[in-house]
Formats: sequence, structure tokens, C-alpha cells
Amino acid sequence: MAERVGILVISYGSRGVCYADTLKRSENYDVELYIADRQRNPLNAKLAKEHRVIPDLSCEKIKKFASRYKDKIDFCLVGPEKPIIDGIRDILEKDLGIETICPTQEYALEKSKVMQREMLEKFCKEMNPRFKVFRKEDYSSLSEVKKDLWEFLDELNNEVAVKPDKPGYGKGVGVWGDHFSSREELWQHFLSIYQGDAVIVEEKIYGEESSFQCFCDGKHLVALPQTRDYKRAFDGDKGPNTGGMGCYKDKRDYLPFLSAKDRLNELKVVEKLFKKLRGKSSNPALRGIPFYVAFIHDATGLKILEINSRGGDPEIIPIVPLLQDDFVDVCFDMIDGSLRKIHLERKAGVLIYKVPPSYGNFEKIFPERVKKGEVGKPIDISKALEIQKKYGDNARIYPGSMEIRDDKKLYALSSRTVACVGFSDDIESSREIALELINGIKGGSLWYRKDIASKEHISKSIEHMRRLRCKDNE
Repeated sequence: MAERVGILVISYGSRGVCYADTLKRSENYDVELYIADRQRNPLNAKLAKEHRVIPDLSCEKIKKFASRYKDKIDFCLVGPEKPIIDGIRDILEKDLGIETICPTQEYALEKSKVMQREMLEKFCKEMNPRFKVFRKEDYSSLSEVKKDLWEFLDELNNEVAVKPDKPGYGKGVGVWGDHFSSREELWQHFLSIYQGDAVIVEEKIYGEESSFQCFCDGKHLVALPQTRDYKRAFDGDKGPNTGGMGCYKDKRDYLPFLSAKDRLNELKVVEKLFKKLRGKSSNPALRGIPFYVAFIHDATGLKILEINSRGGDPEIIPIVPLLQDDFVDVCFDMIDGSLRKIHLERKAGVLIYKVPPSYGNFEKIFPERVKKGEVGKPIDISKALEIQKKYGDNARIYPGSMEIRDDKKLYALSSRTVACVGFSDDIESSREIALELINGIKGGSLWYRKDIASKEHISKSIEHMRRLRCKDNE
């Protein structure tokens, strides 16, 4: 008889559902899930022994929920950013004795982009784009701010990205040439952030992006395959930044437009940061996924766009289901400090999100493409579930910003509604599975990016990197 293990999962969106589903599929343990969720997610509600909706994911409310079952909970796995930043691990471990898999509040690196830039300037300056921080307390008037900003724009020939200091989860970032083409437009974007936050203005880097993620037990890092995220809302990398419209990974550990050496270079950078933060031999406070790093590869090498202290949504989702090791054992290894290696199926993976018409300002920009009679109406995933059965473990449907209501029907909320993931021997076949699942989801006037992991988009990235490397050799 399998050993019973109780796991508290803190969930928001498809990432948390992916964690819960993978844990529940354990072959070595009888897993009981206690899920603290932002909404009544239909799959989480089905998987959980106890499912509690906590809309604000307040640490105190999560603690109250966990305290009722603390004698049955062996550990906690945290998905979303907010509880990590708010110190959920510190609270659960100190007050309830529940070992928690995520960094402590001190090492929640994504709580401040300014802190990240200053850390990188100290530890690996060569990876840092030029930047300038604008804090309200440093200026007595907006005219002074504008003067300093204009001088920095002169220095960089306007080629900048404007970001809020606090996490926006991909949103709130404005880029010259993409979101604005004049200084006055840039200034208006700057002010929209500056009213409530410090603003960081960074040099715009031209290159190709990759996402680096790793598991960590406080002593060792175990690198995961590179993924490519699609932040922009619309095809052709147009429109506003989002939390991520989809992503892909190759059968190999590196992306088609990069090389094994590029991935090794990323690992070297992250290990350097890890050793600085870890100290001599071990720092259990870094347990979990302390480094999810958005890299950009340009003509000169590597730059770091940002660092997060949790698995990416969507980037971690096409990886975790490919674990050949039992995910429960991987979690125990992270807690025990005995994580040395993991094994993954050698498959490509493609994830595509289907989202509501309000997401990414789609309904305002493309009103003619919105099916007015469907908005706010139930979502039907029955056809997609039939398709999933056809492909078995190579097809996954992870509800995200979706809830099941008292009428037993599914409804889209305001963010990314549902993630469809396909796995196969190559990216193209994986994409076909994901698209088949996507097209099996009906209702709600949901939409999606049609060029995620397409041959054309990947070919452009390959050609762009070729040109950048040629430029570097000139």
C-alpha cells in the first residue's frame, strides 16, 4: 500500500494546477492535496481533498486554512508570486512547522526590479544593461524628473524600456519603438507608473529571449531545459505585454535558435549568483525555484532582463509533466538538501493559452473579432477532453483563470483562461496537439495567439541570432 502524503498547494492559474495534477499522478505515494486557490478552479476542486478559495491569497488566510490540517500536511508547494513576496514560507514554517518549497521573503528577488539591478551591478555587471532609477524622494518636482530622464534618453538615443519597480508580472513595461515612438508618449507611460511606484529605465537590448529555470535544495542547482515565452499579446510580437500567451521547449535542453554552449553560459551566470547568495556551502532559504531568469542573447553575449523567484507561468508548465522522477520525491529532495539530479522525458512541449476578450485589450483593438453573444457565457471543454484522451499523457489541459459555479458550468474570469499543452518528439507535432486542444474549447469568445511555436516565428529567431552572431564577428 502506497504511503500517504499530505501536500498543501498554493495555487493561482494554470501553473498551480499543473503542480497539483503532477503531484496527484504520483505512483509512489497516496497523495492528499490541500489547495489554497484564488478561485474555484475546476481541476483543483476535483483533485483536492480540501479546496479553499482565498481570492487575495492573503498569508494569514492561507495560514488559517493550513492550520486546520497541519497534522495531515507533510509540506507545502507554492506557485504564485504574491505569497512568496509576502513571506508565506516564513509564516508557515515558523508558526505551523510546515516545510515550504519556495524561497523565504528575504530571497524573493522579484519583489523589486531596482534591487535586482543593484545586485547584478555588484555581482555580474557585464550582464546588466545600463539603467537609471527614478524615486519620488529624490526629486522635488516633475520638471526635475523630466530633465534627468531626458538626459538619460539622450545618452541612450531613446532606446529604452520603462518598468515599474514592483512586480507587474510582465505588465506595465513600455518599450521604445514598440509601445511608444515619441518622448511625450514615453513620458505619459512613465507618469502612469511613477504615480504609485519607483520607475526604472533601462537600455533596450536587441536580441532573442530565453527563460532559464532550476530546482534548488539550498546546496545544489538543477538546471531545467530552456523555454521561449511569448509575452506580447498579438501575433508577430505586437500589442501590450501580458503574463505570457504561451511558450515552447525543444526535445533538447536548449532552444532551436541557441546552442548547448548558450545554455551552459546561462547556467554559469546563475551559478555565480547562487554561490554569492548561498554562501559557503548551503542556504536552505533558497529552496524551490529561486532563479527563473529571463535572458536575452544579443551580439555581445548575454544580458539579464529580470529574475523571478518561482516557476514561470507559462514556462514551467511544459517541463514539470515530463518528470520521470516522482514529483513528490523531487519535493522531498529539495526539503532534505539531497537534490542532485532529475530525469525528464526527451520531448518537445508547446503551451498555448486561450484568454478572454478583455485580456490584452483585444476587445478594444479588434472589436470585430469578438463574438458579443458569447462574452460572459459558459465555456465548454468537453470536446477538448475527448481530444486529450486520444493523446493520453501527451496532451494536458490546465484551467487557469476559470471557475466552476453552482450551475456546474465553467466560466472565464479576467486573466488567462486555460492552458493547452502538447508533447511530442518535435516542436511542430507538439504544437499541432496544443492547437487541436485549443480548437476543442468553445464559448466565451476566447482567443489565442496563432503564431506560438510556429515554423515562421522560430525561423525568424534562428535568422536573427545568425545575424547577431555575424555582427559580433565583424
